Amino acid sequence: MVAVLKPGSHIRPMLEADLDGVINIEEASYEFPWTRGIFHDCLHVGYSCWVLEENGQVQAYGVMSTGGGEAHILTVVVREEARGRQLGRKMISHLLNTATKHKVDTVLLEVRPSNIVAVNLYESVGFSEIGRRKDYYPDTHGREDALIMGLDLNQYQSDNW
Repeated sequence: MVAVLKPGSHIRPMLEADLDGVINIEEASYEFPWTRGIFHDCLHVGYSCWVLEENGQVQAYGVMSTGGGEAHILTVVVREEARGRQLGRKMISHLLNTATKHKVDTVLLEVRPSNIVAVNLYESVGFSEIGRRKDYYPDTHGREDALIMGLDLNQYQSDNW
């Protein structure tokens, strides 16, 4: 299923000026959000940082690192009010196409097993579980494991995304 952006929407590189909007989405989405400093560092070390903008407002963002034939999707988040409209799928598709342009073979990510919506989305584009990281995520009741998911870009075509 290919997600189509509506008129007035586009994906573009994240800018320092976007960080207020990104932080608002991040803090509304997570009990343990990334800090402004983390996003700032991602921008300045050359990670692939993107925003999906509709009519001048950031609705989603994604951050990915690439190197050595691998990419690591670090985060993909959609504004709560915009969820259910395939914007996360569109951002993942954009990140996977970007990874392909960087000659990446394998894309990795971590996700909370309790985040069923995200796990289902990643599986629907071809990711599969390849391992676990014990106690990876902070949680109000201690720690939560992370599923490590991987995608071999050589086995999938962009029409799957």
